[in-house]
Amino acid sequence: MLRVREGDEAAFRELFKRHAAALVGFVDRFFYNRAVSEEVVQEVFLKVYRARKKYQPKSKFTTWLYTIATRASLNELRRGVFKQKRRELGEGDGATPAVDDEVAGRRLRDRVAKILAGLPENQRAAFLLVRFGGRSYGEVAQILGLSESAVKSQIFRATDSVRRGLEEDGSGK
Repeated sequence: MLRVREGDEAAFRELFKRHAAALVGFVDRFFYNRAVSEEVVQEVFLKVYRARKKYQPKSKFTTWLYTIATRASLNELRRGVFKQKRRELGEGDGATPAVDDEVAGRRLRDRVAKILAGLPENQRAAFLLVRFGGRSYGEVAQILGLSESAVKSQIFRATDSVRRGLEEDGSGK
């Protein structure tokens, strides 16, 4: 990023190649819609490029990047522009166990997505950053502007909400 700050466009392309796929995977946990996730990640990299001259390496680059991605995702959700599309899943035609397993997996994923969508923003963001973003509690604290103990509390509450939500519909058994 220091090279990008100095105007090295090849370094920016390298940052994009190195981090875009993981970032799309992370952002997709907010939306469960690949097209929306890719748009948000493009917006994130546009913000990175625009802020390049002001970049100060106060923390790891990925912490800064995930801060931007988390805020962009939450802003997109707040704007209400994005409407989460619900897939209509059939009961499965019973053709093969693999098809039934795939349908069951999609149902579980959709149920978890619905539960996560109902969480308060900080709980959802902390949970996603740790569980799917691979960030440490310290990094998440920096990203969300919270203490580490607050992050641990947010993750505990989110995990408990997911567990209870799955138990309520029988998916957690």
